[in-house]
Amino acid sequence: MASSTFLCSHQPYGSSNYNTHFKKPSFHPFNSNGSSSSLPNSSMTRRIRATASNSRTEDEVDKDVGMSRLTLFSPCKINVFLRITGKRADGYHDLASLFHVISLGDKIKFSLSPSKETDRLLANVPGVPLDDRNLIIKALNLFRRKTGINNYFSIHLDKKVPTGAGLGGGSSNAATALWAANQFSGGIATEKELQEWSSEIGSDIPFFFSRGAAYCTGRGEVVEDISPPIPLDLPMVLIKPQEACSTAEVYKCLRVDKASKIDPLALLEKISRDGISQDVCINDLEAPAFEVLPSLKRLKQRIVSAAGQGQYDAVFMSGSGSTIVGVGSPEPPKFIYDEEDYKNIFLSEARFITRPTDQWYTENSMQQDTIE
Repeated sequence: MASSTFLCSHQPYGSSNYNTHFKKPSFHPFNSNGSSSSLPNSSMTRRIRATASNSRTEDEVDKDVGMSRLTLFSPCKINVFLRITGKRADGYHDLASLFHVISLGDKIKFSLSPSKETDRLLANVPGVPLDDRNLIIKALNLFRRKTGINNYFSIHLDKKVPTGAGLGGGSSNAATALWAANQFSGGIATEKELQEWSSEIGSDIPFFFSRGAAYCTGRGEVVEDISPPIPLDLPMVLIKPQEACSTAEVYKCLRVDKASKIDPLALLEKISRDGISQDVCINDLEAPAFEVLPSLKRLKQRIVSAAGQGQYDAVFMSGSGSTIVGVGSPEPPKFIYDEEDYKNIFLSEARFITRPTDQWYTENSMQQDTIE
């Protein structure tokens, strides 16, 4: 079970999307339908230690009226590597990235509402939009539009994933809402349909309909499921300063011609063969994020020093920031606890997770499929 230390003052809620030829690798990717693909603690520090809730799926079913309540885990993700491969005519950027679901996540409770006109969303933290600006509501509206089923919901969001973190928490919430709406509707839509529809409201949302590990291209919406290339019991720590990174500002500072030139499929092959190391955890958004938030660069450099002392296998930024990930240990460097500058930092241990076919994610999932 992942545990996390939360900031004392909550950050405002927000969601962000970021927006080759290579010898065939030894792993075997598959599409989301399972078919084979051609692509390869001191009070002075004001820290509060919290343990994430046990997130088994809870539902109640009345034989006459069907499902009435459902509680789901909504996990976040990290980008083990993130290459920006070009600028598109539509203004977005093409990327190539290894996305992986991790055990830090929110819990969302859904129940059928007697209302036939509106959903009702509540959240445990201030600053979360409770109307159709929220991706959960956008997802439920999308599902009704695509299926014609007019179920409305009362939703309670128990938020643990920080916002402005590059962890895809809002995108995961949207995917989880689509999954839930489909369960209440008797599974009227296929996972593939849910995945395809979800790209209409966010580039990162389709990833969460993978099995948990995927090679993503396009704007992030082209998802190739792969067998998990990383041991699921490999520990990590997430370290996020109070300051968030604006995805728009990060991309504004991005210089594609200055980005890494390494083939992303070569990175994927090396991770599949040799595991995580500092040289494969490349994120082309780090340099512009560090320009937007210079303190984030200093934080990463200090954590890298801990890696040099053997604490971590790799240290890298996820997405467009501002979370720094240290893989190989669940513990943060000692300076995080010792220095006043980091008293409001978010910390969480985590590990990689996946999900079985036809089931949603659970916090304790350790599924490890081999795809042939």
